[in-house]
Parts: sequence; structure tokens; C-alpha cells
Amino acid sequence: MTSTAFKPLLETLNGANLEQRPVWLMRQAGRYLPEYRALRADKGGFLNLVYDTDAAAEITIQPIRRFGFDGAILFSDILIVPYAMGQNLEFLAGEGPRLSPRLLDQALEGLVAVPERLEPIYSTVAKVKAALAPETTLMGFAGSPWTVATYMVAGEGSRDHHETRALAYRDPGMFSAIVDAIGAVTVEYLCGQVDAGAEGLQLFDSWSGSLAPAEFERWVIEPNAWITSEMKRRHPHIPVIGFPKGAGEKLVAYAEGTGVDAIGIDETIDPVWAARALPSGLPVQGNLDPLLLLSGGAELDQQARRILEIFADRPHVFNLGHGIGQFTPIAHVEQLLRTVREWRP
Repeated sequence: MTSTAFKPLLETLNGANLEQRPVWLMRQAGRYLPEYRALRADKGGFLNLVYDTDAAAEITIQPIRRFGFDGAILFSDILIVPYAMGQNLEFLAGEGPRLSPRLLDQALEGLVAVPERLEPIYSTVAKVKAALAPETTLMGFAGSPWTVATYMVAGEGSRDHHETRALAYRDPGMFSAIVDAIGAVTVEYLCGQVDAGAEGLQLFDSWSGSLAPAEFERWVIEPNAWITSEMKRRHPHIPVIGFPKGAGEKLVAYAEGTGVDAIGIDETIDPVWAARALPSGLPVQGNLDPLLLLSGGAELDQQARRILEIFADRPHVFNLGHGIGQFTPIAHVEQLLRTVREWRP
């Protein structure tokens, strides 16, 4: 049965301009929480946590239990998709994720897909959905094809993604095949999350800011438009948030070209410009600087209220411009929540 409880986050993503803004924070489940650190110390590495569905569900719920956010975001990683496509995935302490064989050395056709690697993620979603209060929206997610491709091609993250960008220029046919393959698996992955209980979705394009305008159109807007269209065809009631970090002024073209239901804006975007330039009535999400949350103090309250006031005339989900930092004090998160909860237009 579908819950009839009022869900502020879901209502906002569907276009309602609520007096009290819903709030959740990217990376709200993670290293800044002592309960997360204790669980990780007990369970081991990051990938072990992701694939222990009881642990992953507990981690997803921890910030809801502590703070009462309006949305719970699935605890997982964007690189689960290439892992299911047949690359090996490991997280090295102090170095970040590694994928092998990298697609600079191995043709895409040489990968042997392992779709069963997605199944535990669906189990996590189902367990979280069963445990959440009915008013809390469960958010699923995936990485967008461009961002996922940067890791698949190079095998790791990089500062300017030069190897992936060069491949896209040098052999656009080959790179298009990579992007298309990622997109196809991503749609199936997101549908699996929805079938398991996800009520909204976010597409993370964390590295979209490294692309020139024409390449942004080809490798960010077009693939995300296709994914959004497919999700609308299969699950028309599920809102999709697009988050093209670093898009800058290309954010408008992204909003108009992808068909997403809401758009996440990072901390480098002037909210005054965004409120004026983005399509009227389009829900927005963001965009407090995570470093301001780390710093706290009166400036945190002032800037949070400023963002709330600027977006007062459209649906707005309060969030950060990117993920919450590892060393963010719990007291600062509590301070921010008080400010957001108390604000009224």
C-alpha cells in the first residue's frame, strides 16, 4: 500500500512551495557521525559496509534518527554501476576508489557484466523503506554517465579528468558507446531502487564542471535527458533531481534540456542569479557552502536565511552545495536545522 502521510520533501520535488522548507544534506550519512565511525570500525572497509545490507540500512537511517531530516539518502556509491558492469572496485585508504581494468587499457566489450552486484543495494533500499517514518522521503541515486565514465576510463579520480576528456575528443564514437552503456545500466539500477521503495532520485554529475559548453551538451545534457525520459516512461510518479556540480551558467541549459523535476545547485552558484535565470516554478535544491557549515557561528545563520529568502518564491529544498565535510561538528548541523525549521517567508 502507498502511504498517505504528508511528505514535505516529496511534495516540494513535485512542485509545492511549502512555508517550512524540507531539508536533507548530501553525505548526511557518513564520517562526521560518531555512530557511523563506530559501525565502520566494527565492520571494516567502505565496500564491506555498502554490501552488508543491515549495516548500509542502519547508516542510511542514522542521520534521520539523530536529526529528523525530511529525506533519507541511500548509503551506497556511484561506482556500484561500473562494478556491476564488470570492473573491479576497491577503496584504498587515503587514496580513494580504484577501478580496474581501466577503459584506457581494456575495451568496454571485454568487460563481463555482473548484474547481481546490484541486488544487495535493492535489499538495503527495502530495509530502509520498512524502517522509515511515513513522512520521511527515501531518496535513491546514481552517478550520471559523464562522471561515472571519468572513473571507468582513468580507473580513478583526477583533478581535471584530462584522460577522459581527451578520449572523448579523440574517439567520440568509442566514448559515446561507454556513455550509452553506463546510461542503460543506470536506468535499470534506478528502476530497481524504485521497485524496492525509493520515492525520489538524484543524478549526481559531480565532475560536469570540467567540460566545455559543446561537450557539456553532448556528455552531460543528452545522457541525463535520456535517463530522465526513460525514468518518466517507466516510473512517471518518481521525481528526479539533477545535480550537475560546477555547471555554472550552463545550469540553465541543463534544466531546460534534461527534463529533471528539480535541480541541485552547488555553492559556487549565486542564488540570486539562479532564482532569476532558472525556469519559473522549477524546484531548486541547495546551496549552502559545506565549509560554512563546518565553520558555524552567526555567519551560518545569516547565509542560510539569505538562501531561504532568495528562493522564497519557488519550491526549495534546503541542502548544501555539495557533501557535508568529515569534520563538521554535530552542533553546527543542529544549528542549521534550527535556522531552517524556524524560518518562514
